Amino acid sequence: MQVHLVQLDIVWEDKEQNYARVRGLLKSVKIAAGDLVALPEMFDTGFSLLNPGQTADGKWDVTEPQRGPGGTMGKTLEFLRQLALELNVTVHGSRTLVDAESKGRNMASVVGPDGEVLVEYAKIHPFSYGKETERFVGGTQVLTYPWTHNAGEPVTICPAICYDLRFPELFRLGLKAGAEMIVIGANWPAPRAYHWRSLLIARAIENQAVVVGVNRAGKDLALAYGGGSIVVGPKGEVLGEMDDREGVLSVEVDAGAIREWRKTFPAWRDLKL
Repeated sequence: MQVHLVQLDIVWEDKEQNYARVRGLLKSVKIAAGDLVALPEMFDTGFSLLNPGQTADGKWDVTEPQRGPGGTMGKTLEFLRQLALELNVTVHGSRTLVDAESKGRNMASVVGPDGEVLVEYAKIHPFSYGKETERFVGGTQVLTYPWTHNAGEPVTICPAICYDLRFPELFRLGLKAGAEMIVIGANWPAPRAYHWRSLLIARAIENQAVVVGVNRAGKDLALAYGGGSIVVGPKGEVLGEMDDREGVLSVEVDAGAIREWRKTFPAWRDLKL
């Protein structure tokens, strides 16, 4: 079972080009049925905050509590569905939703191999330093979803987005909900690349989980991004890592190794607070 991290150089507010670039990058990758494809935060538009009403992929709605508040179907969600169906994989994507007051929600939208939306997680911590809070509202639910692969029982994944990484309590709640993996899509700027790498490793060690961090590459209108997409094992070991260039990182994930480490060294059971 493999996870494929698509480190995309996102074209600013051009959804069709970004869909095409994702497809182009995945063409040269050997993908098996049941694998997981992970995309960066706001992969379809870049970190565009000023006009969520224009860049949004759908309207904010309320669905089943276990899947989180979701939204209506738009081009990006349809792209994610088609990609999942064509490759027979789970796609951990992203999109923007907008509510009746034109406030945005920064979403991780995950689609299973049959095209079903498994979960829609709203970023709990909008990036106040980058003024995301001026146009976007944070979510309130820590969620999980099952990655149904072809190598045994499903792996439970806790989704998160970029700035969420700085708040370890989110991932503790994910752990309490059964998470064995954490997948984080990001637009993490190059000046703080050391924080990105260090925090991802810390989240893996403290939760005894595999952590997947997929960042964007390139530049937008204001910032340069360091890439550095990475997969970290439950002991903190780096299983695969990228430089700052666009590309795809494919890494084998062993669910048995997660469970064996938790059994051998069950620190996770001593969670108190």
